[in-house]
Amino acid sequence: MTKKLVLQSANIATMQDGKPYGLIRSGSITIEGEQIVWVGETTDEPKQYRDWPRDDFGERLISPGLIDAHTHVIYGGNRAREFEMRLNGATYEEVARAGGGILSTVKATRSATEDDLLTDALPRVDALIAEGVTCIEVKSGYGLDKETELRMLRAARRIQQVRPVRIKTTFLGAHAIPPEYSGNGDAYIAESCIPAMHEAYDEGLVDAVDGFCETIAFTPEQITHVFEEASKIGLPIKLHAEQLSNLGGATLAASYGALSADHLEYLDEDGVSAMARAGTVAMLLPGAFYTLRETQYPPVELFRKYKVPMALATDCNPGSSPLTSLLLVMNMGCTLFRMTPSEAMAAVTRNAALGLGIMDTGVIAPGNRADLAVWDVTDPAELSYRVGFNPLHKRIFGGYG
Repeated sequence: MTKKLVLQSANIATMQDGKPYGLIRSGSITIEGEQIVWVGETTDEPKQYRDWPRDDFGERLISPGLIDAHTHVIYGGNRAREFEMRLNGATYEEVARAGGGILSTVKATRSATEDDLLTDALPRVDALIAEGVTCIEVKSGYGLDKETELRMLRAARRIQQVRPVRIKTTFLGAHAIPPEYSGNGDAYIAESCIPAMHEAYDEGLVDAVDGFCETIAFTPEQITHVFEEASKIGLPIKLHAEQLSNLGGATLAASYGALSADHLEYLDEDGVSAMARAGTVAMLLPGAFYTLRETQYPPVELFRKYKVPMALATDCNPGSSPLTSLLLVMNMGCTLFRMTPSEAMAAVTRNAALGLGIMDTGVIAPGNRADLAVWDVTDPAELSYRVGFNPLHKRIFGGYG
């Protein structure tokens, strides 16, 4: 029998356009199987649903399940020592150039088995799920050789076999230049990164392709080679861009119709305009901004001016953002980046889905998946307002909670 259920007496943040949060007071959501079939005010509920089983939520808030659209949850080891180094005065660039940073995680990840990677990632995934997250993007990028990159992606795919969560995988071979190619990024891209990307695609392990366009990583020209190959096989792209400097990465990504450009602290108005024309989402990552004690803010006012959708994500990673709370990220988006609570809510639902190219979640609407979060609050702004408090009452994934 297909499951049928009505969620009633709830305040519903549909996140549909038209009014803040798309809020419906005293509303109902009708679910059949994994899908939403109707949403609206309870008094308007169609007659054919009135004898269906129902749960009464006592005016609690229901939102779309949260989406963490930029993470690196699969990795080996940790970088607590580097955290201490930075607090003693070392910059992110100095740590990286001394052989730390991403490359220290590469060493630990290369020595880990697929089972090790999955086991180590699950506590991080569980922390996100416990806060109402129903979809997580997971990147590779700590292998920097074909064998380990594929191992990371296989481990990422397995998460949704052992946890009730949707996983979108991203190939991030162009994350850093591995030690065996030191000083020769061109050769690494041609001989290792691009062949690994093709094999990941052939094995069905990858949903999108990413890169790190930065002074300590890859040049726009090197990233272009990756994007050209990704475009040939029809993989969507995204890019770590303008985090530490402005190399024009966001404009480059937009020229390929990128799903998102991420970080963006040093982005200028020309880059914002290019993103607006391409429909590219601005993926803002306040966890890295906070951890690295940055002072250059992403151009939120320009994103508003050009109507560029803003998303927020944890950037969960072992070095620059060891963060597994999307609720805290919402608060950071407001307190650090001066986003409004309504913008922050859209940033982890509707706009996060756009940043992953997902059309069936992020908004509560007929035809979408019944991926929902029920909160012990009545006002959506409470989710951004509190710090270190989790008001999740119930999480519903594919109609089941």
